[in-house]
Amino acid sequence: MADTQEVVELILRDHRRMEDLFRRMRSVEADRSGALREFSDLLIAHALAEEAKVYPALKRYKNIDDEEVEHGEHEHDEGNKALLELLEVEEVGSDEWDEKLEELVQAVTHHADEEERTILNGARENVAMERREELGRAFWQERERQLKAGCGSVGNVRKIVES
Repeated sequence: MADTQEVVELILRDHRRMEDLFRRMRSVEADRSGALREFSDLLIAHALAEEAKVYPALKRYKNIDDEEVEHGEHEHDEGNKALLELLEVEEVGSDEWDEKLEELVQAVTHHADEEERTILNGARENVAMERREELGRAFWQERERQLKAGCGSVGNVRKIVES
């Protein structure tokens, strides 16, 4: 388990890891395909855990905007679609790779920024620490379950996008 169990901190930690992986995917000196595999697993596990364990709970709080939560789910769909398009590029480092990577970076960065400013700040202000820790444990367990299941495989991402 992570050294913190508080849901906002766990989500923020994933966001920072995604930013690190974007830097690796952009670097010609890095294992770009390895970074993409790690990113794919992390993005899918993170989003599925948020949608299963965090978002439904946060919708119950009157000072957290339901529309923002639903918008977050829509943005997960956009990120998943951009991820699939990058996963389907045959040559790492090609012009197509660079183009699809930037589309993915834009979609995920936009979502993370919005989520941090709206949903996560709302959770910090309106949800008791004990409840945020409960949500963090549930988020982490679901995230780990998805990672163990290989959730970021091309086939699974395609299935998620097409559903």
